[in-house]
Amino acid sequence: MTVGQQRAWDCHWPELGHEVTALPEGPLDVTTWFGRRAPLVLEIGSGMGETTAQLVAAQPEVNYLAVEVYKPGLAQLMLRAEKLGVTNLRLLRGDAIVLLREHIEPASLAEVRIYFPDPWPKKRHHKRRLVQPDSVELIASRLAPGGVLHLATDWENYAEQMLEVCRAEPQLRNRYADEPGDWAPRPEWRPVTKFENRAHEEGRAIRDLIFERV
Repeated sequence: MTVGQQRAWDCHWPELGHEVTALPEGPLDVTTWFGRRAPLVLEIGSGMGETTAQLVAAQPEVNYLAVEVYKPGLAQLMLRAEKLGVTNLRLLRGDAIVLLREHIEPASLAEVRIYFPDPWPKKRHHKRRLVQPDSVELIASRLAPGGVLHLATDWENYAEQMLEVCRAEPQLRNRYADEPGDWAPRPEWRPVTKFENRAHEEGRAIRDLIFERV
C-alpha cells in the first residue's frame, strides 16, 4: 500500500472495517455499528472506491456497506471517504457470499449493487463469475420486498448471462422489462468510472440491469 493508504488503514480501519472471517457468528449488528437505523445498501466489489465514495456521499440517508477483497482498494476508499467527509460508510474485507449467507439477515437490504465485476472472459472461467443462479438466489433472499439488485457490466456475454440468471430467479422482477432488450436506462446518478470510459473507447456497450424483490 502507499503511505497514504497505510495511514488511512491504520487510522480508520479499526472503526470502519471488519474482516468477514473475524465476524462473530450470526447476523451483523449494523444498527450498533452505524449508530442508527437507516436503509442498508450493500456494494459487492468496491474496487479502488472511485465510484463508491461518490455514491456514499450522495446518499447520506442510507447506511452503506462495501465488501471487497483487495486491501489497498479498501484503504483507498477510506482515503476518498475521508476527503468527502462521509460518515455513513462501513467496510468489510472478504468473501461477499460468506457475508451474505452467514451475516446478513433475510429481507434486510434495501439494495445490492454489483458494478463491473470481474468478467472472467474465457469460457472455461465463466463458472468463477459472481453472478450465478445460486448467488442471485441468495442475494434476492436478503433483499427486503421492493429492494433492488442493480448490476452493470461492459462485457456483452456477461450482461446476457446476468439478464438470463435474474430473469430466472422467481424472487425478482425486472423493473425495465418494457425497455428494449430488457436493459435499464443508465442511471444519471451512477458515476462514470475509468473502466467505463475505457469500455467506451474500446467500443463496448455498458449494460445496466435493475431488478427488484417481489
